[in-house]
Amino acid sequence: MTNQAAAAHATSHRLLPPVGPQRVLALAQLANSVGDGAYYVTSALYFTHVVGLAPTHVGLGLTVAWAVGSLVGVPLGRLADRRGPRGTAALLALATATAVASFLVVRGFVPFVLAACAYASAQSGLAAARQALLAGLVPAGRRTGLLAHLQSTLNAGLAVGAGLGGLALHAGTRAAYSGVFALDATSFLLCAGLLLRLPPVRPVTARRGHRLGVLRDRPYVLVTFLNTVLLLRMPLLSLGVPLWITERTEAPAWLVSALFVLNTGAVMVFQVRMARGVTGLTAATRAIRRSGLVMLASCAVFALSSGASPWVAAGILVAGALLQVVAEMQQSAGSWQLAFDLAPADRMGEYQGFFGAGVTVARTMGPLVLTSLLVGWGTPGWLLLGGLIAGASYAMGPAARSRRVQDPASDPRSDPAAGRGGGVPVTT
Repeated sequence: MTNQAAAAHATSHRLLPPVGPQRVLALAQLANSVGDGAYYVTSALYFTHVVGLAPTHVGLGLTVAWAVGSLVGVPLGRLADRRGPRGTAALLALATATAVASFLVVRGFVPFVLAACAYASAQSGLAAARQALLAGLVPAGRRTGLLAHLQSTLNAGLAVGAGLGGLALHAGTRAAYSGVFALDATSFLLCAGLLLRLPPVRPVTARRGHRLGVLRDRPYVLVTFLNTVLLLRMPLLSLGVPLWITERTEAPAWLVSALFVLNTGAVMVFQVRMARGVTGLTAATRAIRRSGLVMLASCAVFALSSGASPWVAAGILVAGALLQVVAEMQQSAGSWQLAFDLAPADRMGEYQGFFGAGVTVARTMGPLVLTSLLVGWGTPGWLLLGGLIAGASYAMGPAARSRRVQDPASDPRSDPAAGRGGGVPVTT
């Protein structure tokens, strides 16, 4: 084997987990992330230039859509628990493909909002169903490691898709934009087909007396809230830092793209390694606590770039971005572990749907919070953001310990013979 082939082989093993259900889950993630990457970089211009919507209408429609998506994630996750996560996930992938395809024929604000609500709802439900499917197929001690692989795979797919979307942007034609949406719809069809190749996971028996569902579990609600605060870093590189660079520093504007590539590449290469030691509640809360301190340091470093010369500011911003991505990888690994460890085995889809709603809330509220703090307040805003995230990270430990930790040994889904209704065994 040549050195180049050996390097490529090693890279593939960093991105993809071992052969079996874990590999199929990663390939399904890769399939739809390529389409999503192309969609993300072209959708705004498609909706404004091709569909003819005003930018404010696009923003309003997407806000409404993701608000609806955050509400339906829990009932769709409950559906995955009751009907089986594999079939539910495949159906929701097909629903996502249909919603994306419908964007090709919408011509007006109301049809756009309806299609966007269908898209956001299907995406939210698919995320919850896939988490329940993962919990049913993978032993408890391996879930965080697999999610790290999936995150690396996601970033790789998004990078490829963004490149394809860039070609469509360069062409700038209606046909090019339509091709991107067709690619995204096809990617979800492929995702559905891959999910159906997985072994089935036996549905759980519905229990009475849980009308409010996960909302009755106050410690889990608190953990989800704190995690939502930590996720305010999500719009940082896509909105907060770009506005900071252009409004408050002398750094070149092209640095925005360079920092995004730096973040994506670091997650692809190091996320699996960063998650390797996170295997239980104590390790998870420790990782989140460290991430809060690193994020506070990142915010302080970003603030130093104001008033510096262009290249000094650029160097400071790169240092801040490096700290930020380390904090991101630590926080991700810790939150994945908590999301599974604190959820009851027979309601995994419902709980994952609720926990995942924090992502939607952070994406919805994050732009308002970041623009107010960073652009409006400057350096004090950076320090306040860092302090808020650090405080939430330290509160996570007591919040997680206040809830009874699920014992993996008593979880029937961690036992391949008891947890699945067919398929090949998953060895521990």
